Amino acid sequence: MALLKATGIIKAYNTLQVLKGIDLEIQPEEIISIVGASGAGKSTLLHVLGLLDSPDKGMVQLNGTDIQKLGAIEKARFRNKQIGFVFQFHNLLPEFTALENVCIPGYIKGDDKLEVERKGREILKTLGLSSRDQHKPSQLSGGEQQRVAVARALINKPAIVFADEPSGNLDSKNAKSLHDIFFSLRDTTGQTFVIVTHNDELADMADRQLIIEDGQILPKPR
Repeated sequence: MALLKATGIIKAYNTLQVLKGIDLEIQPEEIISIVGASGAGKSTLLHVLGLLDSPDKGMVQLNGTDIQKLGAIEKARFRNKQIGFVFQFHNLLPEFTALENVCIPGYIKGDDKLEVERKGREILKTLGLSSRDQHKPSQLSGGEQQRVAVARALINKPAIVFADEPSGNLDSKNAKSLHDIFFSLRDTTGQTFVIVTHNDELADMADRQLIIEDGQILPKPR
């Protein structure tokens, strides 16, 4: 059974139709890359699948739940529990430590504070940041900041993680390290990732590569 299923996704902004009938299925423990030219609709699709935006038409199901039938509060709770996000700009809060940034989704979920922080330290250790947990973002390198963002995406053990150009601001060494982390997490924890990227190396590493052109997913070459 597919972890995520999208059917007939259409999305327009004013008169500009960005997504023109997207159908896709994502299986558990897959790493999917989404590629295409700027403006093709990649990020819009990611935002619709991740409940950051709503389609004008179509259906998105995650773990058997029809997301479009959820009310605003239910949708926010569902997103917090089931979905993780990693963006090109890590969006860490500068006044908080790495550990505090990682734990924010867990605090919002309402889990026990000490247990959330234990999980946060455990994830940071897995990502090689156990000695940096009390550092604020300004005290971390770009690669370290992005690993903190990955840890934050994982704190609630989501069903799926969406990443939008996650290595776009990293040098080649840190980009490769981040890419390796995604695959290591998939192998060790069964995590599913959907990644929008312009990085050819990362796109080619994925289990499947989806190409978006003019708001549609291109058919597989024969």
